[in-house]
Amino acid sequence: MPSTLRIASGAVALLSLSGCGYFDSREAHRAQIAMIGMTSNDLQACAGIPSSTKVLNDTTQIYQYTSKMNLPTASDSTIIPVQQILNMTQVTLGGAGTTCTAIIRLDHERVSEVHYAGDDDEIIGSDGICSIITRGCARQPEASMRKVSGGPFGPVSAFHSPRAPNQSTAATYNKQSAETVPNYTDDTKPVIVPRP
Repeated sequence: MPSTLRIASGAVALLSLSGCGYFDSREAHRAQIAMIGMTSNDLQACAGIPSSTKVLNDTTQIYQYTSKMNLPTASDSTIIPVQQILNMTQVTLGGAGTTCTAIIRLDHERVSEVHYAGDDDEIIGSDGICSIITRGCARQPEASMRKVSGGPFGPVSAFHSPRAPNQSTAATYNKQSAETVPNYTDDTKPVIVPRP
């Protein structure tokens, strides 16, 4: 009987997390790993046409996807102020996000980096709203996507993005930036100085 009680407790805990964004956050962060190496054609097939694009140099471009989620409102009754309780919960715990911008770097027409920006946190976890952008790719993976294994303790966290992968110099530098370096040590000189 005690094992049944533990299983029921675990199920209740998982169900309560699902309504607070935990699984959305894990899905968004899993996409930041799974989409690396994906071709631009596959990306557009599962995530759609980007809302804007920017060519950085001959080999690198940025795709930007923006999405907004409408938060449901609850009707208040004269006895139980449901909407006021929800508002107080969101103010206290945070996570009333509604918008996400996914910034995706492509190097030689393949995804090399995925970042999220905006008011995109739900009550539990970070970047949970962004799962609506990557959901099509997660639910029906394209052939050029990476497989990301692991259960609840795998390489994906609901609370922080995975480390960004190293980028090629062609994807991070152009002619002008290759001729300069940042100066972090000498306060008497500008922060950007010519390469020695």
